[in-house]
Amino acid sequence: MGVVLRIVAAAAVWVLAAAAAAQEQSSPQTASRPEVWDLKLGAPAAALPTDFDEYACGTDGGPPSRPLSGWRDFRQCRPEPSGLCEVYFRYDDELEYWAKANDLPTEIERYSGTKVYDFPVVLSGLFDESGALAGLRIVSDPRDTTRSRDEAYALRNFLTARYGRDGWSCTDLPADEGEEPVGRTFIKQDCRKTIDGPALAVLETRYFRKKGQHQFDPYSGKETEGQFESIVHFELTLTK
Repeated sequence: MGVVLRIVAAAAVWVLAAAAAAQEQSSPQTASRPEVWDLKLGAPAAALPTDFDEYACGTDGGPPSRPLSGWRDFRQCRPEPSGLCEVYFRYDDELEYWAKANDLPTEIERYSGTKVYDFPVVLSGLFDESGALAGLRIVSDPRDTTRSRDEAYALRNFLTARYGRDGWSCTDLPADEGEEPVGRTFIKQDCRKTIDGPALAVLETRYFRKKGQHQFDPYSGKETEGQFESIVHFELTLTK
C-alpha cells in the first residue's frame, strides 16, 4: 500500500509541475508582441520584426489601401512627395484572443486593438528608395470606438513626454473662418523637435469645431454627437 501511495504522490507532483510549467509558459507576464517602438529607424525592411498584421500601402495615416505581404513590398506603394513609401500595419491580435479565451480582463485591455499609450492609432512605416525604414507615422484613429474620440488630442502629451518635454518648437495656428472651440478649448498646434539620431519629430494636434459643426443642432436644438475635430498626427523621420 505504501508503494501505491508513493506512486500516486509522485504522479500528483509531476502533474502539478507540468501544469505550473504550462501556466508559466503561457503566462501574461511572459507574453509579448512587437510594437511600433520596436521598429528601428535606419534598419532595412528585411531586418524588421514581422509579427504584425494587415500590411498595406498607407494613405497618410488613413485606412489601408493596396494589400501587401510584408515590409519588403514597399515599392508597390506610390511614393509620397517626400519620396518615401508608406506601409500601413496593425498589431497581431493573437494575444488579444488568447486573453479573451482565458477571461483575463487586464490582458484583454493590454492586447486589444492597435494602440499607443492606450489610444487607438493608425500606424505606418516610411521607407526610402534603398529599402531602409526612414520614418514612423502615428495618427489617432477616429474609427476605433474603444476610447472616446473626444480624448484623442491628449495623445500629444504622452508623445512629447516620450521625447522630452523641452526643446519643442510649437506654433499655435489661428482659427479659420467658422472654427470654434470645443467648450472652452481650441487647439490647432504644430510642433517640431530634433531628436538624437538624428531625426525630426513633427507633431500636429487639432481639437476644435470646424465650420458647420455645432454642439447643438441649430434646427432642433438637440445636442449633437461627434461634431468636432480631435486628432494627433505624429511623424518621426531620419534627417540624413
